[in-house]
Amino acid sequence: MTTVAVMQPYFMPYAGYFRLFAAADVFVLFDCVQFPRRGWVHRNRFATAAGHLDWLTLPLLKCPRETRIDELAFAPDAGLRLGDMLHRFPGLDAARRRGSALLDLVMSTDSNRIADYLRGQLKELTSMLGLSRPVVRSSELGIDPQLHGQARVIEIARALGARRYVNSPGGRALYDAAAFAEQGILLQFLAPFAGPTDSILTLLLAEPAAAVAAMIRRETILCH
Repeated sequence: MTTVAVMQPYFMPYAGYFRLFAAADVFVLFDCVQFPRRGWVHRNRFATAAGHLDWLTLPLLKCPRETRIDELAFAPDAGLRLGDMLHRFPGLDAARRRGSALLDLVMSTDSNRIADYLRGQLKELTSMLGLSRPVVRSSELGIDPQLHGQARVIEIARALGARRYVNSPGGRALYDAAAFAEQGILLQFLAPFAGPTDSILTLLLAEPAAAVAAMIRRETILCH
């Protein structure tokens, strides 16, 4: 049974996000939708010198409000601006100065397109965690743009031959099991996450990847 997970790409997401990789055979970056400016696609929170959490935000090229995630691009000086921003976050700045491969993932803006940058990050992170899966961008699947919400997700799953679709707990309010079943797809959800909500970057700078991966697997519990 081929299992697919579909989720917007996030910048260095929390550990619970990676349960979708543990649960699925194929992971789809849902980038064919409007960019949520107050979401987590282009930013995450890290500890400052004062000890509180603040946003580290990717420097984006200015774009209209209706821009889709797959259309987002870095500002021309994104690398320099990111480097300057890191000084506000001592843990990240120190890791960068000692040549951490994790911070290389943050600073590698050569791809220009945000969706490619985030896909590359997720591939490297899941490799470190032993959770590597094929990562497909939904914008590359040729899905009918007239389809929205649940109908679009079902079509993505059908395009990949999925027989099971796994979603985060928040998807319960969005998806109807009967609609998936009509297409021969079993709908399941992850149980609520009981682990830390820090960015995976923060966790991997503090703990061995094997320990973080073990926690993610323990928390990968599926239910209907």
